[in-house]
Amino acid sequence: MNSNFVSELQSGIDALKAAGTYKKLNHLDSPQSARVQMEGRGEVLILSSNNYLGLCDEPSVVQAGIDGLKKYGAGTGSVRFICGTFTVHRELETALARFVGTEASMSYVSAWNANEGLTASVVQEGDFVISDALNHASIIDSIRLAKAITKCTTAVYKHSDLDDLVEKLKANKAAKRRLIWTDGVFSMEGSVAKLPQLLQIAKDHDAILIMDDSHATGVLGKTGRGTAEHFGVLGEVDVITSTLGKALGGAAGGFVAGPTALCDTLTQRSRPQLFSNALPPTVAASALASVEFIEQHPERVQQLRDNTAFFRGAIVEAGFNPLEGDTPIVPIIIGETADAIRMSELLLEEGIFVTGFGFPVVPQGTARLRCQISASHTKADLEFAVAAIRRVGLKTGVIK
Repeated sequence: MNSNFVSELQSGIDALKAAGTYKKLNHLDSPQSARVQMEGRGEVLILSSNNYLGLCDEPSVVQAGIDGLKKYGAGTGSVRFICGTFTVHRELETALARFVGTEASMSYVSAWNANEGLTASVVQEGDFVISDALNHASIIDSIRLAKAITKCTTAVYKHSDLDDLVEKLKANKAAKRRLIWTDGVFSMEGSVAKLPQLLQIAKDHDAILIMDDSHATGVLGKTGRGTAEHFGVLGEVDVITSTLGKALGGAAGGFVAGPTALCDTLTQRSRPQLFSNALPPTVAASALASVEFIEQHPERVQQLRDNTAFFRGAIVEAGFNPLEGDTPIVPIIIGETADAIRMSELLLEEGIFVTGFGFPVVPQGTARLRCQISASHTKADLEFAVAAIRRVGLKTGVIK
């Protein structure tokens, strides 16, 4: 064992602890749901989960995974182009494309892999790739990787600042191709991309629009089909990436959806596809069941919307200042990082798990509790949560 290596790692850990940014893992001992059993704490109400539609423990989704495990076995045993592609992968990808309004889709073992595999597979030298300043880390890293491989030109535009985007597109009009990357829903803000305007800008500048819809799939739109349905432009986005690990059952996996030629290109060139085993069949089966469940039960999406509206109204009435938005991500602005973290700790003692985020994850002075609402929350759950947040807010002096 190299003692210097271990010592350097420990010093880094100690520095994180001293700065108050060290992350402690809480272990759950029950299915992900509105309320869970947390090791050492008993029953806890969850306000920090991406389980937006409550499908993590939906019986039909769980049973589909069990059936898939029995039918296809525990794993694929190979990468997809050799012998690791199962019929359930095709069924899932057909359903995903239908759901988000594209010709085809390609599944990956994670949404991170989907984003990582996409950019480097389609970008060439001479291209220009531009990204919203608040895009997810997986988008940022995928662009960095593509730049290192292809020597493409890259830039970042100010968050949702379309004038800045246009200015930078004009400055790179000589590029061979122009690609615009955006999140559909920005996870720390709960804000929604200005998709209709982005589509028009892409058209005006002969650009390709790519949208990561991970926090919108199953969430936005009348039937949960995402940001495009929310704005009435389903089928108009060039490329959509998303996750199976949030509203769609929460197991794992991600996908790229777009033209058939794009998905075929990813089959040929995408390194995460070529050199990693496919999505486990049991996960593909449960994800497929999730898509079918949402298509058959749009009322679950409406329940999520109703719960979100109730919580937003109640938390404002309690004296807090959440960021406005149309999504079940409800960031309650606290201000100072120490106060947000302290409130998170005190709320856990009250039986509510909600994460506090501060600088440098969010800008200085905008530390927050990021509450995430689920269709599985009852009104009583949300009333309990708001009452506890108010008590803790008064105790810490965050509200008067």
